[in-house]
Amino acid sequence: MNKRISIDPDICHGQACVKGTRIPVYQIVRMLANDGTIEELLGEYPSLKREDILACLDYATSLTKEYISPENWLLIAESLKI
Repeated sequence: MNKRISIDPDICHGQACVKGTRIPVYQIVRMLANDGTIEELLGEYPSLKREDILACLDYATSLTKEYISPENWLLIAESLKI
């Protein structure tokens, strides 16, 4: 995991947060997805650094990686008639 992201069961119910804050990763990603800019986020959260925001995106990206084993790919291909 990125050194700028932490998961602690005692902080924000164990949600991934920017390390040393109570700012959840999902909040940063959602704000960017809703047309927020890095500059706006830095203005709203003065404790954040640009690297923190990029770490949030990197962490969120890592959650979307999927691994499909060759066996599962064959099952998927068969079901899709590929």
